[in-house]
Amino acid sequence: MYAIFKRLLDIVVAASLILLLSPMFILVILGIRLSSSGSIFYTQERLGFRGRVFKLYKFRSMTNAKRDLSVQVHQGSDEITAIGHWIRRFKIDELPQLLNVLSGDMSLVGPRPCLPSLQASFNSDGHRRLEVRPGLTGLAQVRGNIYLDWPERWQLDRQYVDDLSLVLDIKILFRTVLIVILGEQWGKK
Repeated sequence: MYAIFKRLLDIVVAASLILLLSPMFILVILGIRLSSSGSIFYTQERLGFRGRVFKLYKFRSMTNAKRDLSVQVHQGSDEITAIGHWIRRFKIDELPQLLNVLSGDMSLVGPRPCLPSLQASFNSDGHRRLEVRPGLTGLAQVRGNIYLDWPERWQLDRQYVDDLSLVLDIKILFRTVLIVILGEQWGKK
């Protein structure tokens, strides 16, 4: 029953946020277009529910230079554009994923979708994350995110799958808002 309720909530909240945030989206699109050449959106294949691969959307925050996709790019990198610094700091680059939520590829809350190539290195915790839709935010994101190694993230993803509830989702969403306001450092363990 919770899965049906969660999906309905995802649709209502994602559609409402897209409408509410559309003026900001227009400003971000203009900023990206005026500050660097290339596409407005960055797309990438990611691993979703039950191992299905889907196309994830983000606002482009980096230059068009070729790069190693397996390397995490942190704030301060030369690859991040001027506007990219700000849209990454406030997680605005992630908001096009509301389209992924509407389409059913993602949920508002769940394990973050990873690159398909990472599945080969999953431990038992990593495999459990595929039992739910990936999310815009998740337990690992509010408990350390990029400061955690993959096995630590997978353990938190497994904990999320084991403890799945509306209360847990609300707590994660609340902590996500605090991280957006206070910065990624606040979310460290």
